[in-house]
Amino acid sequence: MADQTLNHRVTAPETLAPAAHPDVAWRSPTPDDIDDIHAALVAADEVDHPTWAFARGDVEDWFDLPQTTRDDLLVGETPDGRIVAVGAAIKQEDTSLEVRVSLQGAVVPEMRRRGLGSAVGRWQYDRALQLLAAETDATVDGVIEQYVHEDDPGAAVIAGGLGMTVGRWFVVMERDLTEPVFDVEGDVEPGVDLVPLAADRVDDVRLARNDAFRDHWGSVPYSEEYWNAFTGSEHFSLDLSTVALIDGEVAAFCLVTVNEDNWERRGLPYAYIEYIGVMRAHRGKGLAPRVIRRTLRAMAAAELKATQLDVDTDSPTGANTLYESLGFVERDREQVFTRHF
Repeated sequence: MADQTLNHRVTAPETLAPAAHPDVAWRSPTPDDIDDIHAALVAADEVDHPTWAFARGDVEDWFDLPQTTRDDLLVGETPDGRIVAVGAAIKQEDTSLEVRVSLQGAVVPEMRRRGLGSAVGRWQYDRALQLLAAETDATVDGVIEQYVHEDDPGAAVIAGGLGMTVGRWFVVMERDLTEPVFDVEGDVEPGVDLVPLAADRVDDVRLARNDAFRDHWGSVPYSEEYWNAFTGSEHFSLDLSTVALIDGEVAAFCLVTVNEDNWERRGLPYAYIEYIGVMRAHRGKGLAPRVIRRTLRAMAAAELKATQLDVDTDSPTGANTLYESLGFVERDREQVFTRHF
């Protein structure tokens, strides 16, 4: 918490215009551009991280989020009407703990090394500064962040050139579901029910997630609107997700999405574990491995061959060690560039 409000701590440009470029015309996109934006991001993903791609629903969110406007989005379009560069500066909805702006976007591979990435990066960063400077009442910290895959050195150079530094590393871990999930004594315990997530408990899990992640880096509380969009997406799986109930109340959870669009890239059917958490009042009871094991068994029964999750290498809960003990192995790494105000 700072003494000055963010608008006194952040110097932002009054006007915003990406550098003129001979190959593209810059403009703010509309919802009619969602498919073309998604196609550009997928083309970039094939090079930057071949095993997964940006989901179309995430592009839709750019236009649907209550805190986002067209002024936060940019596309570069060739004379023949193809979108080849995309940039977004997305402010997190909840600003009670900090004001965080995430920089997202990419340039299609065949148009790289022409200065488009630098132009998009500068525009995103300056737009993020404007968003932070608009917070006239906020005395919390302001943060600009950008996630960069370890195999994307160009993006790392651009982020570093903007004055951002690596603040965190995240590891993508994978579990082979063709390997058995061993029964462990204590997984079945009187008073603890491990069950699939029911639709009428979705908001209870939101509240549990907000409590469990209160001490996690970069985490903010999620609103009902955001949570309903997440759990209501076509990729979210109630059946594969698990909750641990104690006296009928949510004590722990393991939440899963399945995006079949990524199966061909990965070469097999797999699921992604989005969130694992234990409410702070129930930590130390061994609930996390139990909800994970129930989810792994459900995935295997659904004939999925693997599952992945991301883990903060500096997790305060020692999650890395837990996941390794459950058969997860490191597959990819991603760095988070940040700048704090």
